[in-house]
Amino acid sequence: MRVTARSAGMRANTLRLRSPADVVSAIPYLVGFHPADSVVVLGCGGTDGAYAIRLDLTAQDALVEHIAGLVARRHSADVILAGYGPGDRVTPMVERVRDRLSGHGVRLREALRIEDGRFWSYLCSDPACCPPEGTHVDVRSSTVAAEATAGGMVALPDRGELERMVEPAGGERTRRATDRAERRLAAWAGEGVDAVAARMAGEGVPLVRLLIDRACAGFDPPSDDEVAWLGVLLVSLRVRDEAWVRMGEADLGVHICLWRDVLRRVTQPYAAAPACLLAFAAWRAGEGALANIALDRALAADPCYSMARLLHELFISGLPPWSVPMNITPDQLDETG
Repeated sequence: MRVTARSAGMRANTLRLRSPADVVSAIPYLVGFHPADSVVVLGCGGTDGAYAIRLDLTAQDALVEHIAGLVARRHSADVILAGYGPGDRVTPMVERVRDRLSGHGVRLREALRIEDGRFWSYLCSDPACCPPEGTHVDVRSSTVAAEATAGGMVALPDRGELERMVEPAGGERTRRATDRAERRLAAWAGEGVDAVAARMAGEGVPLVRLLIDRACAGFDPPSDDEVAWLGVLLVSLRVRDEAWVRMGEADLGVHICLWRDVLRRVTQPYAAAPACLLAFAAWRAGEGALANIALDRALAADPCYSMARLLHELFISGLPPWSVPMNITPDQLDETG
């Protein structure tokens, strides 16, 4: 079995999975971290390529049904379940997911449980290949892990580590920079709403272009004042959309690093826009876990933010990222004003 996965930058990596041990080794790299208390649905061999969907063991029936429907619509040649945790907690969830998949006509290639460096098969009872004490697997030293790492894929220790990568990191310097940016914007207040909007776009669009160009060239990250001023200007949809349409497939990794840095360094009132930009870049790069965590940050900052709600619908649609092309260019955005 071959699994074609994508790392930041949309680079395709083919992982060859020859055994259940290879599947167990590959999943953390496909998910982005080592799962715990989870069930992962791995699909491969379909027209849309490979995918991995992680569910908490406490997932509600409605979500399980939704995921089963998505898997059925993807028509994957091989579908594998992998449950992480003790049997008394994992087995009921595996059975729930398996029943829902079966109800949609999806047959499993394999169903596994993984705990403490060992795995067990739910579908094989032959002790010659599936001993009752489980089969040992060293994920980190496996050939599959080496292939994934060489291809730029990462498996963090846990989901919490991924969440910490987008936690606010600003302190007093960030607050002072934000105060300066807000005073700078407030000085325009007497010019009228339309004039202020035009000035925000007039300053914000060149700033976005500059910071993206600098990031692509490998220069130092933005200063505190640049981040604070950018955060304020991203309130303008024209400025935000400039960043959005500049996410080319070849430099998605750069955009992920840039918007993760900006998100961590803006104050909470300005987090929604950079969080959405990070979420979209991560989703396009196939980093679904990071995309969902960034989207959570956006919705926490502003539950009604339109781009966050749009991304939420896009993510739950089950469409693979490469099937949603960017149909507008920066030049076309200029023409719209």
